[in-house]
Amino acid sequence: MNLFSPTDKQSSGPPVISVSALNQAVARMLERSFPLTWVSGEISNFTRAASGHWYFTLKDDAAQVRAVMFKGRAQYAGFIPREGDKVEVRTLVTLYAPRGDYQLNVETIRRAGVGNLYEAFLRLKEKLNAEGLFDPARKRPLPQFATCIGIVTSLQAAALRDILTALARRAPHVRVILYPTPVQGEAAAEKIARAINTASARAECDVLLVCRGGGSIEDLWSFNDEAVARAVAAAAMPVISGVGHETDFTIADFAADLRAATPTAAAELAAFPRTDWLATLEAHAEHLTRALQRRLGDAGQKLDWLTRRLSSPAATIAHERLKLQTLQTRLAHATRIPLTQSRYALLNLRTRLSAHLPNTTAQRAQLSEQARRLSSAFVARNRDNRQTLAALNAQLELLNPQRTLERGYAIVTDAKGHVIRTPQALQPRHFITLQLAEGSAKVGIDSVQPTLD
Repeated sequence: MNLFSPTDKQSSGPPVISVSALNQAVARMLERSFPLTWVSGEISNFTRAASGHWYFTLKDDAAQVRAVMFKGRAQYAGFIPREGDKVEVRTLVTLYAPRGDYQLNVETIRRAGVGNLYEAFLRLKEKLNAEGLFDPARKRPLPQFATCIGIVTSLQAAALRDILTALARRAPHVRVILYPTPVQGEAAAEKIARAINTASARAECDVLLVCRGGGSIEDLWSFNDEAVARAVAAAAMPVISGVGHETDFTIADFAADLRAATPTAAAELAAFPRTDWLATLEAHAEHLTRALQRRLGDAGQKLDWLTRRLSSPAATIAHERLKLQTLQTRLAHATRIPLTQSRYALLNLRTRLSAHLPNTTAQRAQLSEQARRLSSAFVARNRDNRQTLAALNAQLELLNPQRTLERGYAIVTDAKGHVIRTPQALQPRHFITLQLAEGSAKVGIDSVQPTLD
């Protein structure tokens, strides 16, 4: 890289460069020589500018270096460092040209030791997720009317006071059972899992809260334990996880049926406010009262209308009896006149019929004689037909082939069923069939000798 101006190249003395060019060259050289890398140290002189940028010194026992984290990166840090915090930063080594200060341009910041813990967190999360422990399909809905709420947390935890305060305010009628356990420190995870299993085995509550207040990832690490996650997933009742603050996530949160941002939020999710229920019940009662009053009013009006229409039963019966008598009189009158008229018409028709009816005595006698003659002719014709039939039957019997066979004759047919009439139709080593009077026989021909005339 050329750091010199053309005039400098033309001079005969040693090369001369500006301070700005020097600082820019050093900055580029540092950035090329030190790509993004992780650096650990202790926070000192931390300042949060009005612009949102963070300025601080990163130091250890033997050295220190200035560092800057711009607003665009700082807003995703997840926490605000404090004086003396041990941190790890992913940074670009550079030089601030206007002042010539060597500094670190920080891209990412985390608490010291968080890297290994976070990697362990991701490995466990991936393992349990592959087993289906976080599957939304296995999440259970919360009971609408919880009468007993269990709490798994520490007796000394501020989160317990927050939960009890929220429950006393929202649902003082709900019974609370505490399953005390340490939520931080050595063997805390094992004790938390044991408390959850105890609550599940007793089955005393409708929903279980697993809670603790906020803290660093190390403080919350007991809730990233596999045993705790499996105990939460295997609980007999729905589990709400309220661990840490809004931005804190643990393995227990993913295994729980519902995650709350804070312990107080977990209490609010577990118990519907009694005042809201009472207000809803009062609204329903008022609605039912108005509906009942409307129904009673409508029924009263209908009863009044029916009462006005209702008359005395005796008067109704008398009116109907009179109406019935009138109808009977009209019916009798209506049926008597047509019947009389029909009788007169029928008599008139009989008279006219008698006048026009012909004398059929001679025709009846003639018809009777013809019937007698027809019967005699039918009998004679039937007798003649029987005699003719008997004669034909006798002739047919004479021509019956069976009778010829019974006299010792036979019908000879070849294999195809054709009748053989001449010796030329017979061939040696062929079979013929002899139809006799009683059955048939299949005969093989050994040889054929024509008859000599």
